[in-house]
Amino acid sequence: MPEPEDGRAAAPGAGVSADRVEELLLGQAPHLTRIEVGERAGVPLDLARELWRLLGFAETADDDVAFTEADVEALRLSAELTGLGVLGQDSQAALVRTWGRSFARLAEWQTTLLARIAAEHAAGEAEGADDPAATVEAMTALVAEVLPRVERLQTYAWKRHLAGASSRLLALSDQATGAGAGAPGETVLPQAVCFVDIVGFTSRSKSLRESELVSWIEEFEHVSSSVVVERGGRVIKNIGDEVLLVADDVATAAEIALDMLRRGDDPDDRFPAVRAGVAYGDVVLRLGDVLGPTVNIAARLTSLARPGTVLVDERAHERLVALDAGRDQAAYTFRRPQRASVKGYSRLQPWVLRRA
Repeated sequence: MPEPEDGRAAAPGAGVSADRVEELLLGQAPHLTRIEVGERAGVPLDLARELWRLLGFAETADDDVAFTEADVEALRLSAELTGLGVLGQDSQAALVRTWGRSFARLAEWQTTLLARIAAEHAAGEAEGADDPAATVEAMTALVAEVLPRVERLQTYAWKRHLAGASSRLLALSDQATGAGAGAPGETVLPQAVCFVDIVGFTSRSKSLRESELVSWIEEFEHVSSSVVVERGGRVIKNIGDEVLLVADDVATAAEIALDMLRRGDDPDDRFPAVRAGVAYGDVVLRLGDVLGPTVNIAARLTSLARPGTVLVDERAHERLVALDAGRDQAAYTFRRPQRASVKGYSRLQPWVLRRA
């Protein structure tokens, strides 16, 4: 086996095992060029090249042997979805690019996890010796054992989330102001939008080792996701030291934010101190993300909030006050600070929200 260009000797058997991993994942060893894939699928080469790029895969020459029958089937399915109007010209790029990014992140995380487990297994077998070839062999065995189970579990999780999203959209369809009228994949619905931000993240992160920082962020994501789901909200995304979530009503978003603040204020809880901003109004639901002025206002409120406080906008305040009016005892108290001037909103009126 030739040595790599950097002069390091290749691990014995590593290339063979890596090829075996690829074969297990793809179903067979690559044996087709992109030209052959396009011809077999009956899809123009330009479209095949564009879909490959949008999915985020590494660029290959048209005559590189890098594809399998699975790629032929994927192109065929893409053509069928185009015929059904799911992958129209106006939505194809955004939808396929979103698929590519989501699965790329998932694959990176899963590969890192499998590699760590394989390295631990190989080290145990070799009594602590650092053997790259043994690690690759262990990972090959893991892939063969784990892949079918992960594939079924991912399909199950996707279908359950699809069922939940469909039911939620149908239940809220009467409130939709743009359902079916906007761009494909986009719906406009009234939602409560909330950002929760770790206080002092930059200064704290400088004092942590990389492994400690990763553990800290993972703990924040785990706890915040649990709180959101338990209260009936939905996590849209985690952005480093911040989580973006939505809820169908303001009270749910407010309770989520207040729960996280309570945990952050508890010295016996590992959850970090946080601040939050909540806004209510129409948002554009697009490819799993949320867009629009309501999202922007929630972000601005979060940047204005002091550590350990929740700021809500006028519409969220109005709905919470109306909700309290129907109770025997108020659930919340409000304090009205001065109007704030932030980028894009020169006269933003925040309200400090607390539990009564």
